[in-house]
Amino acid sequence: MQRIKIMLPAYNEALSLPPLLDKIEAVKNNFHLNLELLVVNDGSTDSTVNVVERFRVERNWVKLLDLQPNRGLAGAMREGLKEAVRDMADEDILITMDADNSHNPALSFRMITQIREGSDIVIASRYRAGARIVGLTRFRRFLSSVAGYLFRIFAPFKGVRDYTCGYRAYKVALIKKAQDYYQEDFIRQQGFGCMAEILLKMRRFRPVIHELPFILRYDQKQGESKMKVWKTIRQTLSLILSNH
Repeated sequence: MQRIKIMLPAYNEALSLPPLLDKIEAVKNNFHLNLELLVVNDGSTDSTVNVVERFRVERNWVKLLDLQPNRGLAGAMREGLKEAVRDMADEDILITMDADNSHNPALSFRMITQIREGSDIVIASRYRAGARIVGLTRFRRFLSSVAGYLFRIFAPFKGVRDYTCGYRAYKVALIKKAQDYYQEDFIRQQGFGCMAEILLKMRRFRPVIHELPFILRYDQKQGESKMKVWKTIRQTLSLILSNH
C-alpha cells in the first residue's frame, strides 16, 4: 500500500504544534490514509520535543528526529529529507509543511490525488486563483510578491508561480534522484531560500509540477516569525543571480 509521510521541520513551535497535530490526525482518519508523520526538531529551546512526545503516546505512526544544536531551516530540511525517504519506496509520497499551523493539512488529500494523477511535485500556491493570505503584513506580502515575480522572470520553471512556500508534495523517487545526484550539495542555501533552491535544482530532472491554490492562515501562527526579512532578501537575490 502506498505510504504517505508528512515532514514538519519545527523550531520553537510548542504553541502551534498541538492544533496542527490534531488536524493531521483528523486527515489520516477521515481520508483513511496510510499516513506517517516525522517531526524534525531543529534544536528548539522551548517544549517542542515534549509536545511531540506526548502526542506520540499510542500513535506508532509518529516519529521524532531531534537535531541538536539548531541548524536552521536548510539544515533541518536536509537532514529531515534524508531521514524521511530512507525507508520509503519510489512510488510513495512525501509532504512537507510548516509547523506553525499556518498550513491546513486538509489540502494534502488533494495534493496526494494530484501526485497519483501524474504530477511529480505539487505546490500549495499563494499565487493561483482562489488563494488567500490571512494575517500577513502588507510589507511581507509585498516582499513575497516581488520575490515570486523575480523568480518567474529570471529563473522560470514551467508550472511554478510560488517558489518559496514550504507546503509541497513530492514523489519520493524524485527526491531520491536529486539526493543521489547532488549528494551534500543538494541543499546549500541557508534560511528560507532553501525552499526555492530545492525546486531550482530539481529542474534538471524535468518534473511535472502542479500548483493548487491554498489559504495561508498566518493569523493562526503562535509566537514570532522565524524569518529574518533583510537576510532572506539578500539570500533570495543571490539565489536568483546564481541561477540566471
